[in-house]
Amino acid sequence: MNGNSSAQNNLENWRLMIFIVIVGMVFAVFFFRLFVLQILQGEEWAAKASENSTQDINSAALRGIIYDRNGVVLARNVASYNIVLTTANLPDDSGAVQQIFRELSTLIGLPVNRSQITPDNPYVPCISDHGIAQIAEYGETTSPYQPVSVKCDVDQRVAMITMEKESDWPGVSVVIQPIRDYPTNSITANIIGFLGPIPASQEDYFLQKGLVANRDKVGYAGLELQYQDLLAGRNGLRVVQVDVAGQVLRDIDPPIPPRAGLSLRLTIDTRLQQATEAILVNEMDEWNRYFNDLRYTSGVVVAMNPKTGEILAMVSYPTYENNRMARLIPQYYYNQLTQDATLPLLNHAVGDVLPAGSVFKLVTGTGALNEGVITPDQIIETPPKLEVTEKYYANDPGQAREFVDWNKAGFGSLDFVHCLSNSSNVCFYKLGGGYQDEIPDGGLGICRLGTYAAALGYGEAAGIGLPEEESGLIPDPTWKRINQAESWSSGDTYIASVGQGYVLATPVQVLISAAIIANDGVYMQPTLVREVLDSEGNVVPTWRDLAGNVYDTVVQGSWQMSPLLPHIKWDLTVDPMIQEYSETTIRGCEPIPGQKRTVEPWVFKLIQQGMRLAVTEGTLEEQFKTATISAAGKTGTAEYCDKYANEKNRCIPGNWPTHAWTVAYAPYENPEIAVVAFVYNGGEGASVAGPIVRRVLEAYFGLKSVDIANQSP
Repeated sequence: MNGNSSAQNNLENWRLMIFIVIVGMVFAVFFFRLFVLQILQGEEWAAKASENSTQDINSAALRGIIYDRNGVVLARNVASYNIVLTTANLPDDSGAVQQIFRELSTLIGLPVNRSQITPDNPYVPCISDHGIAQIAEYGETTSPYQPVSVKCDVDQRVAMITMEKESDWPGVSVVIQPIRDYPTNSITANIIGFLGPIPASQEDYFLQKGLVANRDKVGYAGLELQYQDLLAGRNGLRVVQVDVAGQVLRDIDPPIPPRAGLSLRLTIDTRLQQATEAILVNEMDEWNRYFNDLRYTSGVVVAMNPKTGEILAMVSYPTYENNRMARLIPQYYYNQLTQDATLPLLNHAVGDVLPAGSVFKLVTGTGALNEGVITPDQIIETPPKLEVTEKYYANDPGQAREFVDWNKAGFGSLDFVHCLSNSSNVCFYKLGGGYQDEIPDGGLGICRLGTYAAALGYGEAAGIGLPEEESGLIPDPTWKRINQAESWSSGDTYIASVGQGYVLATPVQVLISAAIIANDGVYMQPTLVREVLDSEGNVVPTWRDLAGNVYDTVVQGSWQMSPLLPHIKWDLTVDPMIQEYSETTIRGCEPIPGQKRTVEPWVFKLIQQGMRLAVTEGTLEEQFKTATISAAGKTGTAEYCDKYANEKNRCIPGNWPTHAWTVAYAPYENPEIAVVAFVYNGGEGASVAGPIVRRVLEAYFGLKSVDIANQSP
């Protein structure tokens, strides 16, 4: 009996020891793990715990408004009413929830059940297409205390009914969100642009700026894109503590309120803009009816003040309806625009490079006079055509080539101002490329032609303040050798002298060249912005550089953008901008270091006289004979052959289709407006583009008279 009891006790002690060891090991592991988590990794896990209990709430800033020079609103923010669900506030009774969903469905026209939310069909606020129940389930599983959008941009009547029903529909509410509205719509669309969702490729960039994907919108075109940072302002931020369900408990840090974006007051006059578009469209329609054919489908008209650089009107036609992009970008409409051969989304005034044609003769004439290639009284013979030997190098025997005038009868003997007023091709061929003993030494030559073109605004973007700006092209021998694998020829110089061949320019560059001449050689920085305003309407001093960067203090290379202080880029009669060359067309244009010169003031006076004669007795006489204002101008008829002309078999050798140009300014004695008109496939410049320019000038002075009358006591 006693022996059995002793064996039993020994067995129990052994088991007890094993149990104690196991328990000890468990506690050792437990304490070691606590040591690692709390001591060795304590800071890391504390930070993660803090993240789990905090949340950033980003509040959108109000975007700045865009006005015209007279205060007319071109872009603003209007209320958009969104129906949202906060699932944590829904009733506990599932039957009551379903009743709310059914009543809400009837009001907003969205089914209770439609397409499940999956990785391939995710929920995207205001964009994706799911039923009310599916959206509610998404909200419940993600953050039940955060509202999720059920339907966006409902009309005000639906929003008011929903607000009245909020006590009967717990969990359902209305969130008022500002969206963009463009009151002038297509009239100013190519200037203002439009907004769109943050592109996936730029998401990181905009997230760093405090914007929220799938909620905030950014500029896609025009000034909305160019001045995105300035207009967008700064979003607000709240760092809050939340519970496990996402309910906000308290603010951890002092909230940062949103800062509204700055507003822009432009130099554009909406009245002139509207009149200009109507004039352009009416003129093209009249010619299309005359030909009983849709010949003219697109064009550009730009008006500016040559003394200040202010853009008064900028029409690129056809355009598009940016108001249709305000809430979302309809895919079908966007595809329609991108597939249109006339490229309505492109602002052709600054973003299209075109053969300049005879308006470029202003450059050739300026250079020829200033370089002494021709004297003011020298007589040039202008037969119907010029036959020269085209050469590619100095000792090249060459081949005969004809260069014809637009006037098949020729003009006879002309001095310079009449060469310009009649736009004689033969005269300018000679000035640009030389001709025997009449214009010796190769005339102006391509290198000097290029430096005068640059001085008059060609070859580089003007920095007008739009993202689409192109630089155009003023070719030289090096460019041709690199891009065409061919040496420069004397024939290339002849053709470039009349703005053809490889010469390409934007309509704004053509306008700038005439504005510089009208302004006696002073190149004023062109601009679309007159003032930057804060949310209270106060002017904010602002500076801008050619790259589009905006500053709140003056920096090197910038000019005052707000309030507008007209900025002189250069004065050709004072600033040496004309490069001198040791020219060899084989090796290219070789500048002489440190050798630059100015343009003599009398040169611009003589060019002005030639432009005035074009209106009184030259190429624009017929179009301006009834005008009541004194104007000066230049026409252009530019041959072209692009893919669209090729598709229609229009590129017939020796008879290419032509674009129409006219540029003019007024009053002649004291210019305050310069206008350029371009009509694609418009044919002869004076006939089609000339009347457009005259009517725009008349519209400007008509509006000016009205304003003066309204200011009278």
